[in-house]
Amino acid sequence: MSDLVIRGATAVLEDGTRRADIALEGERISAIGAAGSLPRGGREIDAADLVALPGLIDMHSHHREPGFTHKEDLETMAKQCAAGGVTTSVAMPNVSPPPTTAEHLDAMIETYRRRASFDWNVNASGVQLAEIPKLADRGILAFKIFMVVDTGRSYPHMPGIGLHEHGELYTRMLAVRRTGLPLMIHPHDQSLMDAIEREYWARGERDFRAYARAYAHDDGVIWDTAVAVLLRLQAATGVRLHLLHTQTRRVVEMLRAAKAAGQSVTAEANPWCFWLGNDWASIERLGSYALSYYVAPHHSAAVYEAFRDGTVDIMATDHAPHLREEKEPGWTDGWKAHTGTPSEQFYLSLLLTDVAAGKLSLERVADATATRPARIFGLYPRKGALRVGADADIVLADPRGTHTIADAEVLSKCGWTPYAGRSVRGVVRYTFLRGRAIYDDGRLQLEEGYGRQATRAAGHAA
Repeated sequence: MSDLVIRGATAVLEDGTRRADIALEGERISAIGAAGSLPRGGREIDAADLVALPGLIDMHSHHREPGFTHKEDLETMAKQCAAGGVTTSVAMPNVSPPPTTAEHLDAMIETYRRRASFDWNVNASGVQLAEIPKLADRGILAFKIFMVVDTGRSYPHMPGIGLHEHGELYTRMLAVRRTGLPLMIHPHDQSLMDAIEREYWARGERDFRAYARAYAHDDGVIWDTAVAVLLRLQAATGVRLHLLHTQTRRVVEMLRAAKAAGQSVTAEANPWCFWLGNDWASIERLGSYALSYYVAPHHSAAVYEAFRDGTVDIMATDHAPHLREEKEPGWTDGWKAHTGTPSEQFYLSLLLTDVAAGKLSLERVADATATRPARIFGLYPRKGALRVGADADIVLADPRGTHTIADAEVLSKCGWTPYAGRSVRGVVRYTFLRGRAIYDDGRLQLEEGYGRQATRAAGHAA
């Protein structure tokens, strides 16, 4: 007898979407069959009105531990992951001390082993050449480099984790290529940004509007020039490049051309590009609470189309919680507010809302949030798909369930969401992590330390 049988769900499987029963034994999916075909299990869930998706794999999330646990910690991250259908969440390196060395990464991994209730990994910083091979030996899935250095604040892009000089980027790309792992890069043209910022400041423009416009200046020039350089360096070095924060039409065009030429490049989109920062009314209403970045509608539309057809490979949250007191200065000085927005808890509902509106398919949602991240970063076939023998990482959502997002339900330490007041259609009911219900019909059931480092699947060559 199986431990649990999910009955009659609309299951998004690798060979199509259909009504199915899914049996779980221990930590794995043991059987998938036509609705009503599997023997009874120790527990049964009637999922006739629910959609079954592979558990979400968020490759880009700012967990804030260690060093910034006043913003977020592993306990509150686990709650948001469970309620949002995320079974694997991968941390970014802008913590303190940052995982720029094997020593710092080892300490971070030990903290996660003790405290995490979700499956996890860490995108280690790829700035210190001598440390790159040692970091790769710790079972990481990717390296991360920021091409940005903050002006006017010391966080979230603090000193020690950023590189933007082309020769330095080139040498790091060569070193990461030798590990076989992907290199995530936050594109940014620091020299151009310095010049653009000075123009705004010379005119006395420093509020949230000026900040939003500065980063979108000249139709997104700082993103376009940075990505052009990165794609040329990728061709020269052969590194597996993963572009973060896709947000302009020209970047999409360059990405299409690079892929057509056979370059090893993938890219991600973030929720704020489609549902927040692409509406100037949101910037006016929320100020720095909506920033991340302002993405002009014509750019957002181009990125959305590229996301829909798979040119932009995956969605990752760029979950970036900050306290209200760290956002409030932005009303008068956008450069004083910490940049970034939280989204881990709600991004699946935002995606399912677009499915309900006919903008996206369920298959593309599963591909962008689970299957393709697992394939790109080496977790497949253990994770990323509903398949026999895979980890029983499953999210069951009510595709017709409606809900209005509110600050009162936010599980992040920050206590707010820029999506408050937004009506969504598509609500998570259950989240299973390796066979265990960590979100059980709306109830959190988390165990500290149950989380496991999500490492590359056996036999998956880097």
